[in-house]
Amino acid sequence: MTRHQTRGRETEEVVGELNLVLKGWANYFRLGSVSKAYRAVDRHTRNRLRRWLCRKHKVKGSGTRRYPVAYLHETLGLLRLTRFHTTLPWAKAS
Repeated sequence: MTRHQTRGRETEEVVGELNLVLKGWANYFRLGSVSKAYRAVDRHTRNRLRRWLCRKHKVKGSGTRRYPVAYLHETLGLLRLTRFHTTLPWAKAS
């Protein structure tokens, strides 16, 4: 979704599609201890979106200063998988 060929798409459209995939992934894998995996996926998604935004707007660098975490999640609306972590008492391994 954040390939070089998708630079011409609107940011809101790309973030919306990313959110759908992330939400589906979170619901599918929510059983068990996934918090470490969720953090890794969150970090990877933020980095890919930052690189995509930098390419789209022809900005050099990694984009961490221009697009901080708060901007990606609060302004653009990127989902945070760590918010999907739920503790289900019936799903604990014994």
